[in-house]
Amino acid sequence: MKRGLLVFIAAVVLVASGPVLMLASDELRMGQNWRDADRSSAQLAPAPASEPRAVVQVYGARAFSWRGIFAVHTWVATKAADADHYTVHQVAGWNHPPLSSRTDIPDRRWVGAMPQRLLDLRGAQAAQAIAQIETAVANYPYDVYRIWPGPNSNTFVAWLIRHVPALEVELPPTAIGKDYLQDTVFARAPSATGYQLSLFGALGVLAAWDEGIEINLFGLVWGIDPADLAIKWPGLGRIGWHDPEPDAR
Repeated sequence: MKRGLLVFIAAVVLVASGPVLMLASDELRMGQNWRDADRSSAQLAPAPASEPRAVVQVYGARAFSWRGIFAVHTWVATKAADADHYTVHQVAGWNHPPLSSRTDIPDRRWVGAMPQRLLDLRGAQAAQAIAQIETAVANYPYDVYRIWPGPNSNTFVAWLIRHVPALEVELPPTAIGKDYLQDTVFARAPSATGYQLSLFGALGVLAAWDEGIEINLFGLVWGIDPADLAIKWPGLGRIGWHDPEPDAR
């Protein structure tokens, strides 16, 4: 009986430790009115006037309010060669339909949260990726939005990564919804460097060179990334020796 209680307490601590630490950090703005939140540029994307080449960038930022304790929101921004604006492709619960592709600030703070740039492509590689992204967006299979376990914003970006070879990016373990698979339980990992088993994005396991090993329990991900000497923890995300910003490619 005592052993069972100790196991239960250890499991609760294991699950709650990351979100509790996240709640205590200064990355979240709990109680903030979304209307008053900062939505300005984070100055992570080149101005169109200063970068004539095509650009493709992938971003992630802590989700709004209590959701940010557990998860990030991800999106993709594109700019064609010589274009004077960016197009932002993303899924959001308040959009009808959820998926939108429209002119916007590419590196906009997500309801106050500072974005992290996950991928930065330039030039011919970006131009080729843009054509593939537009095709993949048109074929995105979900017309609904569910916070958990998906399909949501991270399901959409993972879909693009799987269908656009140039998007060589590892989504954060806190991108809840990335493991939601359409009508199968077995698929290639989003990075295409391994494989995963996933039951509606709520339970599963992933093994890949880029992502390492991930165990998904009800959307919360634990894992190790031996190649980058990092661990993955629910709420906190990826914890490694260093996580440099991607160079423009």
